Order: sequence, then C-alpha cells, then structure tokens
Amino acid sequence: MPDLNKANRQVCDVDIRILKNKVPFLNFDTANTTTAGISGDSVYAMAKGSRKIAFQNPIQGTMSIEAQVYPFKLFALMSDGVVENSAVYADRQTVKCTTAGKLALTLPSGASIVSGTVFAYPAGSFGDESAAIAGTYASNEFSATTAADIAVDSEYEVGYIVSRSSGVKKVSFNSKKLPKDYYITMKTLDKDEDGLLTPFVITAYKATVQRNFDLSFSSEGDPASITLQFDLCEDKDGNVIDMVELTDDAE
Repeated sequence: MPDLNKANRQVCDVDIRILKNKVPFLNFDTANTTTAGISGDSVYAMAKGSRKIAFQNPIQGTMSIEAQVYPFKLFALMSDGVVENSAVYADRQTVKCTTAGKLALTLPSGASIVSGTVFAYPAGSFGDESAAIAGTYASNEFSATTAADIAVDSEYEVGYIVSRSSGVKKVSFNSKKLPKDYYITMKTLDKDEDGLLTPFVITAYKATVQRNFDLSFSSEGDPASITLQFDLCEDKDGNVIDMVELTDDAE
C-alpha cells in the first residue's frame, strides 16, 4: 500500500511521567494546543567569505501545553511536583451579633485562626483604621474591649488569617522547590487522503519545565488559560525526541 499523505487537526493527549522512575504524574487530555519542536543551528568554515564546510550544533527541543480546562495538579509541574494538604491565607466574614460585645465566628472543619490576626469593623467599613473595634479573640469568638462597640442584631466584618489542614490543596513556589524532570508522551491522530486515522506519538525523553507563567482572571473575554513550556534535554542514552506512527493501529 502506498504511503499516503496525512494531515492533522487534533490536539494531543499528554501523558506526563516522572523521569527518574517513570511513575505516572498526570494524564492530561483537555489541552487546547500542544506543540513540539526542535531546532539546531550550524556554524561554518569560511573560504574567501563563502560557506564551505558546515558543522551542526546540538539540537534543542521545546514542548508546550496551552489549556483553559485543567486540573489543579498541573501547577505542581512548575514547582517540585508536590500538592500539599495544608494552607494559610487571608479571609473574612460578616457576622451578626447575637450577644452584646461578642461576635461568634464560624470556621471550616480543620481550620484555625492564626494568633494576633483577627480584626473587627462595623459592616461596610472593613479596613478603615478609625473604625476598628478593639478586642480579643479566643475559642472562635471575638470579644470587644468595650461591650457597647458591638450591638445585638448589628452586622460586623471580621478579617483574619486562617490556617487549614483539611479540605485544601496547595502548590508552593519558592527558590528551594525545584521542578523535576519528566518523560512526556503526546498522542494524536493523523488523517490520510483516504480518511484513515493513524495514531501519531511524540515522545520527549527528558523534559524540564520553564518556571515562568502568567495567570489572568477577567470578567470579560475568553476564559483564563495557562501555558506550560518545556525545554527538552538529552537523557542518559542521548535521546531527545521521537516521532512515531502506529500504522498497525490505524482505523
């Protein structure tokens, strides 16, 4: 059978594994765009101003994944690959007073407030230093120094730093958390001139993620998207990238 020309218009499904032990890290099948490419420039021996002999420099490869629908674990690729189950962040709640001089706070299971971070204000004046209510916090309750500052049936805004040890996922970014190297397989389908679909596989033997990304959240326009860029390196056997056509699996 002749080798027919093929075309492609299907984004790749991505299988990402930890390079060291090939343990699956993430199977990602909701990307909008996936790319893979290599480049390799040359230097030349010159004679009378003309190129006479070419010398090829080592090839360089890149991969990218752009998505608008993605799992939270995707962010861990740009850190050390760890998703933690505890987190600390700022929060606030509006509380209606039921006992003069006191505000009862409701916290999620496994949550506690960091000592010294509770601040209370009349509703609508959160952050106004002149309106801050002096008081103390203990056992999920804020007590005003002057009881008359918190009146029954009135609403107040209470801000604090909360620490949670359950019901959360966290990926941390800092200079101590270095990304792992990954073994990445991208799978798509090529279509030939007779309409036959042939699986096409791209394998990156050693991919290192670039630690630069932007997140943009807007109430207008397209949904937020994220793009991951990978640099492709040689593995211990000198492999960089393979392109494979699975002819026996054509349909």
